Amino acid sequence: MKVVVAIDSFKGSLSSAQAGNAVKDAICRLKADAEVTVKPLADGGEGTVDALAESADGEMITTTVKGPLETPVTAKYCILKDTNTAVMEMASASGITLVSPSERNPLKTTTYGVGELIKDAINRGCRRFIIGIGGSATNDGGTGMLTALGYEFLDKDGKSIPLCGGGLEVLHKISTKNVIPQLKECSFKIACDVTNPLCGEKGCSAVFGPQKGATKDMIADMDRWLSHYAELAKTVSLKADKDHPGAGAAGGLGFAFLTFTNAVLKSGIDIVLEETSLESYIKSADIVVTGEGRLDSQTVMGKAPIGVAKLAKKYGKKVIAFSGCVTAEAEVCNEHGIDAFFPILRGVSTLEEAMNAENAYKNLTATAYQVFRLLV
Repeated sequence: MKVVVAIDSFKGSLSSAQAGNAVKDAICRLKADAEVTVKPLADGGEGTVDALAESADGEMITTTVKGPLETPVTAKYCILKDTNTAVMEMASASGITLVSPSERNPLKTTTYGVGELIKDAINRGCRRFIIGIGGSATNDGGTGMLTALGYEFLDKDGKSIPLCGGGLEVLHKISTKNVIPQLKECSFKIACDVTNPLCGEKGCSAVFGPQKGATKDMIADMDRWLSHYAELAKTVSLKADKDHPGAGAAGGLGFAFLTFTNAVLKSGIDIVLEETSLESYIKSADIVVTGEGRLDSQTVMGKAPIGVAKLAKKYGKKVIAFSGCVTAEAEVCNEHGIDAFFPILRGVSTLEEAMNAENAYKNLTATAYQVFRLLV
């Protein structure tokens, strides 16, 4: 029996690799000669660096960069040795979880640290990048990141604007004369699962600004400033398009990548599936196992388990999913390639007990054992 196990992390409880190994333990207990391949998985958001590092023997890099409020933070990324690819999560440097609720204000936050991560990887020889841009605390249009890479955003007096969303108010000119030359050699795959434009009622300021601390007045100002920024961007790049789907991702960071770098925006799970070569393993499998911490109606909206199931159904494979919990709406997953799913809780427990990594591992192993008794 050949089984491929590709489970997303049970956030706050089990990593992708731990969840996969729990299922593997159960199968091998039933059938010692079973061929079980565990492929760590993520959907381009939290956990992507760890998943790809484990799947492709990546080297973890830790460095200090400017955080969203310009104070130092410790951020990490990994380098995939075979392809010399840097894998990053922008939230590691400029994420909303790095800012306390009382300090959240998109006029004051910056993506500068993301640019520092990219520059660090470039200095280590990387020219290929995979970057997840979910979970941002910012609305600076990516100008902070670009500043770290040598772009200059100037006011009417030729002075650099502040490194934050509020700095866009005085933006007058964009200069490319000091951009680091290696940037031309770099390509970027940006994991992005939103389609919002940069500006307007569906733009980043209006849709995502409130969760970052923006008031109604701030939203109107930021939207106007970003529109002006987009017009100025046309003077240095023919690719500037504020209406491009995903341009509004991460407070305009999507726009910055599309306009000023050699970048494409793609579904996060599609990028991960490509990088892990999961398809080549699924082709010869008898059964495919996937899952995540919670299966619900949102799972079918580009989440990792559905990406795996879609790939498995391309080859007519049976797909089983495990999760920490399920909702009544999770049955929609059956319409998108998951043949059957199973919550792992075996009795009444507190959330703390259920989330405990040791308990979760035991529960997942026990549930998988019972399911595979029907299959081996």
